Parts: sequence; structure tokens; C-alpha cells
Amino acid sequence: MSYLGLTEDQEHIYRLCLREPGIGLDGLIDQLRLPPNAARRELRRLRELGLLRGGGNSHGRSPAGDDALLAADPDVAVARLLDLRLHELHEKLQRVTQLQPLVASLRAERGEVREPAVVGIEQLTDPPKIRDRIDDLAFFAREEVALVEPAIALRPEEIEQSCPRVLRCLRRGLSVRTVLVRKALDHPPTVAHLRELESHGARVRLVNHTTAKIQMYDRRTAVVPVDPEDATRGALFAQESGLVSNILALFESIWAESEDLGVLLGEWRAVEEDGPSELERMVLRAMCSGGKDEAGARDLGVSVRTYRRYIAELMQLLGAGNRPQAALLARERGWI
Repeated sequence: MSYLGLTEDQEHIYRLCLREPGIGLDGLIDQLRLPPNAARRELRRLRELGLLRGGGNSHGRSPAGDDALLAADPDVAVARLLDLRLHELHEKLQRVTQLQPLVASLRAERGEVREPAVVGIEQLTDPPKIRDRIDDLAFFAREEVALVEPAIALRPEEIEQSCPRVLRCLRRGLSVRTVLVRKALDHPPTVAHLRELESHGARVRLVNHTTAKIQMYDRRTAVVPVDPEDATRGALFAQESGLVSNILALFESIWAESEDLGVLLGEWRAVEEDGPSELERMVLRAMCSGGKDEAGARDLGVSVRTYRRYIAELMQLLGAGNRPQAALLARERGWI
């Protein structure tokens, strides 16, 4: 969680409070071996971030008392940290763009007149120019396109503009990953658009909540709005490596928290009389390989959360109490 702004100690405290709801300050200090002053300082910051509540007065364990530390729900916590991180990135981008005229003013001291150079970031406000620049980025991309859209419904003109662009990238063999919010499932035109992208090879996921609006091309160029609340202020095109790395980390954190479109639409079917589907067999084989869930999810091209959901549903279907028993039952039925 470091790229979301938490220190290592803060992450350890939050995770401990998730495992042991109601733990007190003394219990936290004992388990994490933190100096008392440092523990209080990190707790204060976690409370400011809204990740913890309680822990203000007494000492020791007291689940019913003021000292009881309670962690915020992980979905809420991650969404809050993502929003804060995105706000910081926007502020940093805006500060950098505001420095561009500085070079010209300094050169003017020597009597020079020269157009200010773009320092890895460009701001455009004219919508046609923004569309043209994005079309160029998509056309020249050679590896990957990554997108996050926070709107709960895509307008017809947005679908009309973006769909051909993304399909061209897919036809050229690029990897395309896109994330929308789950409420978009309530908008049929948006769902139809996502299904079309997925049918051509795009990987589509949905997240509970995000305010991030990101376009990333070949992990080298990031496009974000100048103001997430006001689209008329234009877009920022960033190629400065430090900023792009931060925006990419933000995208990856959103991607990790999201779930696959097919799963949320109920397309993970139960096993019928004629046996499991090929996807279900792949899940069983990955589970039986003994590897980590992260490796199994990566091999299947799904999130770890989705992979674990697949396994839980197969275990329930097989009537297994644990994974080894599920593997045994699957082998007995000839599914693997």
C-alpha cells in the first residue's frame, strides 16, 4: 500500500486491526514492536485518513471501550486512499505545467525571446485537439492501452469516439485493459459497449468506486483531466517518467481491486451434467498445481479476487471443505 501513501508501519497497523477488531493500543504495540510515541503518531495519521477509528483514551484491550481500534472496510479504505492519491497527482501535474512559462521569463532577462518548451507535460483545452492527440497516441501505441472511466454511464458520443479507436488497437494485437465503476452495469448501452470490447479481446473489469479518469499508452504517456470535476478545463498529457510511474501505479491498484465483467454479469456458470467447462477445468488445474493464488490468477488472466471466487464456487459444487479435498473429488470425477 506504499504507492497509496501509507508507510510500512501504517499498513501493518491497518492489517492488524483488520485481523483483530477491537485491539487496543498496548496490544498493537506488543505485537508490532513499535515505540509508543511512533505508534500513537501512526494511529493519529490513520484516523485522519479515515482508515481507523477509536484508540483515543485508555490502554490495553477493551473491545467496548474508547481504546478499541476498528479498521474501515477495505473497499472504503482503498477507495479513500486512491482518491487522495489521485488528488495529489493532479496537483503535482498542475504545478509542473505552471512552471513552463518560467523558462521564458528567465530567458527574457537575457533579452531572448523563445517559445517555452514543454517539460514532459502538455495541457490542451480544445476538445478537437484533445481527440486528435488521443487518436495519435492510440495509433502509435505498440504494446498496451490502459483505461479507467469513473462515469456511471457513457454518453453515445463517447462510445462512438472511443470504440473504433480501441477496436483498432485490439486488431493490431495490443493489450487493452479498461476499468469502469460497477454502477455502469445499470446502463445497457454502456454494458453493450463493454461486451463488444471484451468480445474482441479487451480485458474489462469493474470497481466499486473511483474518481480516477486515466488513459495510459504503452506505459509511457498518461492522459488525465486537468480538473476531474470540470471536463471543460481540458486534459494533461504527461510523459515525465516520475509522474507517469505514479499514475501507472494508481491504475494498477485500481485494476487489482476490480472484478471481471463476466463474473459480475453472472456468466460464471455452474457445472452441468456433462461436466465442467474449459475455464472451470483451468481453474481446477491451477488450484491443483499448488502454486500461489496470484500465479493462478495471472495464468487465467483474471484478478486474484475473481480466481478465489471461482475456487470457492467449485468447492461448494463439489461439496469439498478445503482445496485438497476439492482436488481429490475433481480427480475422482475425471474433471482433471
